[in-house]
Amino acid sequence: MRNITLRQLNSMLAIRRTGRISTAAEQIGLTGPAVTLQLQHLEEETGVSLFDRGRGGLRPTAAGEAVLRAAHDIEVRLRQLFEEIETINEAGAGQLRIGAVSTAKYFAPKLMAMFRDLHPRVTISLTVGNRGAIIDALRDYEIDIALMGRPPKDFNVRSQIFGDHPLVIIAPPDHPLAKRHMISKDDLLPETFLVREPGSGTRSSLDIFMHDVAGWADHRHAQMTSNETIKQAVMAGIGIAFISAHTIAMELALGRLVILDVIGMPIRREWYTVSRGDRSLSPAMAAFNQFLIENGAKHLPVTPIIYSETESHRTGRATPAP
Repeated sequence: MRNITLRQLNSMLAIRRTGRISTAAEQIGLTGPAVTLQLQHLEEETGVSLFDRGRGGLRPTAAGEAVLRAAHDIEVRLRQLFEEIETINEAGAGQLRIGAVSTAKYFAPKLMAMFRDLHPRVTISLTVGNRGAIIDALRDYEIDIALMGRPPKDFNVRSQIFGDHPLVIIAPPDHPLAKRHMISKDDLLPETFLVREPGSGTRSSLDIFMHDVAGWADHRHAQMTSNETIKQAVMAGIGIAFISAHTIAMELALGRLVILDVIGMPIRREWYTVSRGDRSLSPAMAAFNQFLIENGAKHLPVTPIIYSETESHRTGRATPAP
């Protein structure tokens, strides 16, 4: 297999991303017949079929997945080589592809802008999606670093904490629970919860928090696909919501939302910078990770949080006066 070319592997990667020859050709600037020819030559060189052809498009065979893994490794190594050469020629240059879970979009652009000020020669792009989408992008080498909570465990990653991530329950200011203290989880059960879609980190954290409440599995809730929609719905009085405290700083300051004083809350999570463990850190990746560890926490949104008495005793924090 000494005659395999980078163009063949690039065509292979494009077909994997799109599932179709024509779309792959558009993506990499070739004609459909040219991409087909590249695939045919690659299959002749390997001696096996690399894609199954079906009505839903092209899907890689087991041998195809093996070739794709090698193609990803080569692609990553070449990018690192180019960045290393750029770094040698121009200090601090390179490319950085950041992926952020939806909640992190409230602070990721600010962190990126601050990093760019320190490293103006680094070109940065940002992809935002729910937890599942960002994990998939990291797994498929589509991003270099993910900003998220709870690093994935089903493939090899390296991760470092760069800040606290409190999760709270919010309601409109005129809600009956807004003036109450020490609210139990059972007190919340009659309420309509506005929740994110399956695959969201906050949705998973809510289910974990409420799992021991009888009737939670059958609880009524309304599913929404963005934090912004959830906040608007809560302000409209449709229900209450479990959400990241970092998403609501402005609404709290304007008096449009309140944080409920729920026993055991806020739930304390952490923000992580996550990258694949099977690839070396490029100079740009290493610099961004170091920037987050040194500066990330102090530039997260500041949100005043109510701590219940149990939380105050556990952490030593004072509970605000009623």
